[in-house]
Amino acid sequence: MNLDSYVAWFGHILDRMDLASWLVACVNLVLLIFARRIVQLVYHEDENSSSFKLKLSVFRALNLLIIISFGYFHFYMPSEEKGVGLKLLAILVICYLGYLCGHLSNYLIIRRYGKVREIKGETKRVETYNTRLLNIFTQVFVFVIVLISVVRLLGFDTLLEAGGVIGFVGVFLALTNAVWAPDMFSGLIILNSDMIAEGDVVKFNDGSEIYGTVYKTKVFHTEILDLIGNHRVMVKNSNLRNYTVHNLSKFASAKGLRQQLCFKIGYMEEAEQVLKMLRTACDKAIASKEVEIQKHTEMEIEVNDTGDHAVEWVVSFYTKKVDQLPRLRRQLLAIFLETSIEAGISLATPLIQELTLLRSNEIAS
Repeated sequence: MNLDSYVAWFGHILDRMDLASWLVACVNLVLLIFARRIVQLVYHEDENSSSFKLKLSVFRALNLLIIISFGYFHFYMPSEEKGVGLKLLAILVICYLGYLCGHLSNYLIIRRYGKVREIKGETKRVETYNTRLLNIFTQVFVFVIVLISVVRLLGFDTLLEAGGVIGFVGVFLALTNAVWAPDMFSGLIILNSDMIAEGDVVKFNDGSEIYGTVYKTKVFHTEILDLIGNHRVMVKNSNLRNYTVHNLSKFASAKGLRQQLCFKIGYMEEAEQVLKMLRTACDKAIASKEVEIQKHTEMEIEVNDTGDHAVEWVVSFYTKKVDQLPRLRRQLLAIFLETSIEAGISLATPLIQELTLLRSNEIAS
């Protein structure tokens, strides 16, 4: 085709487009172009996450499918087939509008009833029991409206036919409730208890110890950012309720989270010298700007155990930087090691065989 043919074809297309056609085309093009911005505005998720990419792909795919279907129906479909084409196009539009309404209602509910929290220096609204419950009811309502509309469009006009289709969906949900119901209700219980919220630092054991930040409590699972391995962990809500979960972000007092460092030092070291060395290390830690402990709260030094091998000394400190605990412990251990070397006191636990041999030599002499 030459340029004149393309111009003629384009002119023919413009002649056949009325106001409604222009409106549909423009609205869908705008939604398609700004899809990334719209999804980001609604969900506030990382654009590189798989969840965000999936939502964006579905949003764009439905939008593009409507544009293609509308163009084919309006310009190429034969007149005798336009009745079927119009039904299919209407079903696509209804599904797309239902998808938009569901996600928009989720955004508005969290915006209105969500709890404001500061997570890693960023203020955001997180889900609560009320928002999750409202969101479930809204999604069910939208799903029922879309389902009834599609059933009617497909020609199931009688009550028996429509009830059969809806009943099939209900039977399917009833047969699969053992898969989705425990996790969904467990998620509601977790949100209602307010023991675990987005941004909290938690610790639990699912075969191996998990220490991380709660990223999001979703309908069927909870996402946790592992602070040790720097990766994301997905835990089913029903499984999470079975674990003993330590929420390190909810302190028992205003001082913060209380942590301990244990040192087993041999009996040959004088208690006074050990106490002096530990106090010097504590003063260094408090004076350090990099060590994020509670400076106004004194570090406690106590004897925890007098065992066969050594005396166990415990140094207690408080911190509110619970997401920095591994790094904080490493910093403190480095300070105590350096101070012990300067004081000439070994932090190594003596072997009982060495003590027994020493005692035997004293008896023999």
